Amino acid sequence: MSNAVVVTGTDTEIGKTVFSAALTGALDGCYWKPVQAGLDGGSDRERVARLAGMSTDRLLPEAYRLTTPCSPHQAAAIDGVTIAAERLALPVCDRPLIVEGAGGALVPLTRSLTYADIFARWHCPTVVVARTELGTINHSLLTVEALRARGVPLLGIAFVGDANEETESVIAEMAGVRRLGRLPRLPSLTPEALRAAFADHFTIADFR
Repeated sequence: MSNAVVVTGTDTEIGKTVFSAALTGALDGCYWKPVQAGLDGGSDRERVARLAGMSTDRLLPEAYRLTTPCSPHQAAAIDGVTIAAERLALPVCDRPLIVEGAGGALVPLTRSLTYADIFARWHCPTVVVARTELGTINHSLLTVEALRARGVPLLGIAFVGDANEETESVIAEMAGVRRLGRLPRLPSLTPEALRAAFADHFTIADFR
């Protein structure tokens, strides 16, 4: 049985990598991003290493490292490669494995394969990371529906941003998913601050 937890989101640039770093550190686990699209400024794997303050041997290499910061199917085409589903099998790790997708759940890896399709193949507990700002109700509910339609097991929803009790509660209630907690925006994003914020706003037992 897999020991992986998948982290997906409702959109791009909403805090999935920061949340993934916090969760990887809290579980003392390994981290894997199957497809990295965009290498200028470093990869998400390198960012997780900094934010989690962990050794690189627990940061597993990507199946694909693509140059252009855009949808993986397009970035792969620009690089002249085709993303093959068989290369996206979950790697073996003797610790909890945190797997981070890219963008939202329906981001295409090819013209006929989305991240959600791969999540369905893995059938691992999945966390949806969502913003708390305007527009997040629609995006969050649509994401949950798309994952459920494919039989992806949902662990719950984790928010990132300023507190918005009405929005957070209505998403959890209407989607019928567990509300795991909310990671606040941190004025200083250091490993110590991230570790403390995660411990204050989440219950680690919910992810085991």
